[in-house]
Amino acid sequence: MNKYEEKLALLTEMIAFSVVDGRLHEREYLFLTMIADELQVALEDFKALFHQENYTTVIKTEFERIQQFYRLALLMHCDGVLHEREQIKIHEIGINMGLNPHAIKRVLKAMEISPTKMISPEFLLEVFQEQLN
Repeated sequence: MNKYEEKLALLTEMIAFSVVDGRLHEREYLFLTMIADELQVALEDFKALFHQENYTTVIKTEFERIQQFYRLALLMHCDGVLHEREQIKIHEIGINMGLNPHAIKRVLKAMEISPTKMISPEFLLEVFQEQLN
């Protein structure tokens, strides 16, 4: 992902997802801040996203869609509480991204049972790649 606008759109989507349970938890905000820093988004621009309409962008490559899905899944687990609305919304987002529903379920289940709520990048890619064979 090269364009700054695309990075802002990804963060906007993450911000919208972070409040699907009705509030923005401090851990979620810190996680979003780390992602913004990783994407090299200016702090002022990041803060402004909380006051903008959610605009969507099409993520071009499958790898970027998988990466964004995983970021959202990590965000979902950030506050330590897994809300039903978050689970429904993450499935909806994954499907809208064109990701395989079976792979989505496997990844989310693996994250749920993981003590750290994280999975290895190899496992993540493997789950989505095996659906292509």
